Amino acid sequence: MSKKIYGRSLVAAIIFVIISSFIYLPYYVSKPGMAKELEPIIEVENGYDEEGSFMLTTVRMGRANIYSYAIAKFSKYQELFPLDAIRRDDETDKEYNVRQLHLMDSSKLSAIEIAYKKAGITVNYEYNGVFVLNVLKSMPAEGKLEPGDRIFEVDGNKFDSSEQFISYVSGKKEGEELNFSIERNLKSMTVQIPVKKLPETGKVGIGISLVDDKEIQVEPKVTIDSADIGGPSAGLMFSLEIYNQLVEEDLTKGYQIAGTGTINTEGKVGPIGGIEQKIVAADKAGAAVFFAPNENGAADSNYRAAKLTAEDIKTKMEIVPVDTFDDAVKYLESMEEK
Repeated sequence: MSKKIYGRSLVAAIIFVIISSFIYLPYYVSKPGMAKELEPIIEVENGYDEEGSFMLTTVRMGRANIYSYAIAKFSKYQELFPLDAIRRDDETDKEYNVRQLHLMDSSKLSAIEIAYKKAGITVNYEYNGVFVLNVLKSMPAEGKLEPGDRIFEVDGNKFDSSEQFISYVSGKKEGEELNFSIERNLKSMTVQIPVKKLPETGKVGIGISLVDDKEIQVEPKVTIDSADIGGPSAGLMFSLEIYNQLVEEDLTKGYQIAGTGTINTEGKVGPIGGIEQKIVAADKAGAAVFFAPNENGAADSNYRAAKLTAEDIKTKMEIVPVDTFDDAVKYLESMEEK
């Protein structure tokens, strides 16, 4: 083969690889992400310092091309998920991303509430309206509202909860047009949308799924810079970091403590996805302890999956089952200083 033919073949092969890498398959690939220290991104005003650190753990998730699909097939701690296992029916990439970011926001609010209440500090909320998560196809809101829009008034009326918003809209007659005052990309505008009977409920509506837009009010103030991290799985670790800055005793005892799990305002820890990848990420970061949702001892719990992974990678991390925020605090209080 001449050098010219070889060169052309090489160029053709490179072009093929580049082009084919942009051909996406109907799967997502999940792989170990990072273990990120929380003290640099969470700040309680005049809060206490800590010798160790609390860390959230993440997974890296992305659409699979033919190469990442093949790699995941032969990688022990990479996992493939069909699209409908990650995204809702008819949910766009934008809607999925908006939903993940608002799940993170809700997680932060719950974490702040449970931490401040545990520290004996009063918590208040200010309601600002609702955020649009999804817009249903062939429904009145299609083409008029977008994921991420904030609705702060309807017909000039403000509401104290999303329940009041839904009650007002569903109380109208089918075909009646309502004025929605919204904020999109920091700009305010008004859109007119008629209500229509929803086949799922039999009540009238405009065809959106939504979540409360509310701000928590606490003293001392707290800020959480979660950037573009989405999803609710950092809730438990957020709450532990916030609480640790509120109280004088340093619960880290000088250790690096990782974990995962959702948190609600009652302090209950919920299961998450990708626990195996998160164990790998925490181990690489040198964590000494990993909190895993116990799910009340269920046979297929996050905790059991975490234990199996920990044994497989031969980590020295202590895998600790937790059902509540208090379970985690009690374990930390029982640890000896490093």
